[in-house]
Amino acid sequence: MIQRNPPFSFQLIGALLLALLVHSPNAAAQYQGSAAPEQASAEPAKDENAEAKKSWRRKGRQQEGKALGHKMDARTAKRLAQALEYLQEEELELAERELDRLRMRSLNPFERAQTQRIYAFVEFGKGDTGATQARLQAALDENALPAGEQAAVLFQIVQLYLGDQNWQEVVNHLQQWFQIEPNPNAASYYILALSHYQLGDLEAALAPAQQAINLAETPQESWLRLLLALRLTRKEYEPAIPLLETLIRLYPQKLYWVQLSTLHGVLGDYTEALVPLQLAYQQDLLNQDGEYRRLAQLMLYLDLPYRAAGVMQKGFSDGILEQDSEAHELLGNSHIAAREYEEAVTPLLRAAELSEDGEIYYRLAQVHLQREKWAEATTALQEAMKKGGLEDQGAA
Repeated sequence: MIQRNPPFSFQLIGALLLALLVHSPNAAAQYQGSAAPEQASAEPAKDENAEAKKSWRRKGRQQEGKALGHKMDARTAKRLAQALEYLQEEELELAERELDRLRMRSLNPFERAQTQRIYAFVEFGKGDTGATQARLQAALDENALPAGEQAAVLFQIVQLYLGDQNWQEVVNHLQQWFQIEPNPNAASYYILALSHYQLGDLEAALAPAQQAINLAETPQESWLRLLLALRLTRKEYEPAIPLLETLIRLYPQKLYWVQLSTLHGVLGDYTEALVPLQLAYQQDLLNQDGEYRRLAQLMLYLDLPYRAAGVMQKGFSDGILEQDSEAHELLGNSHIAAREYEEAVTPLLRAAELSEDGEIYYRLAQVHLQREKWAEATTALQEAMKKGGLEDQGAA
């Protein structure tokens, strides 16, 4: 699941307030002194106001707001700043009332855009996401905001659609955002990839999912999992291996050890398949019947019968393995491969009793012959023929 940050916050309100004051330094001075004129003459307050005014003016010279199209009337800026003040105090009605005092037709495009943005804060505070989106879109449609602010508003719309899980609109608006945002971050690529994935367009999801990982210093677990899912769905197993290795390094858990082992097995590299599964076993992460059997089978295949027998014995003693014929047979075969014929008798006998045919009795007879236990071998062969289903009845 993606971690969705709210599109609006008090920090963002503060940033917008600063932007308003930057675009109208005179309004900044008026706003600072408007609350209590008699206090404005005090020396400490005077010094602070002077420094703040200088700071805003310096910032104003550095921003696009200095351009003619981004200027704001001092009275309008003061009113918008007051509305933002109410918002920070969570006084939505007072903020809206302050905004309603503005005559939208008399405002220039930049002022209307900023007013719509603040209205969006109010609507969001009331829980009306539809009205919030409409206000933000109205701000965009003025085409009067500096490029950075235009991109910020567009991304807020993206976040609102993301919260509603309207994946197609997320894609549509993100594509617009990428056209005006000079430095898209890793999270934006992940959101685009996730949206394509949710829409079932796995082909379109792959490139942004990979780009999110490429840009991130430490990719989030959900980002790696999304790209992994895309690679596995496309049966691109080799590129999936480093993703699992990264997941194990950053977010170690049993699932990733097991998946890495499985991938190596699918690629036919059984030695590499054994390593992660054995490491998970040594950390006591394995707790399922199939995991113990797979580990023992890999060990037996790679000529490590002693280890295979140890895994099976632990699985039985810990109550993880089912008491079925196949499990007892695997333990017995591990002892046989290790030439531990005495230890192989008990599990093979149990496997033979549970088996539907006589093949395991036949194998048990061969173990007794290795032990030179002729009577036991005869009994096992008789049981094998009685149970039937032998591949070579004559040999028995």
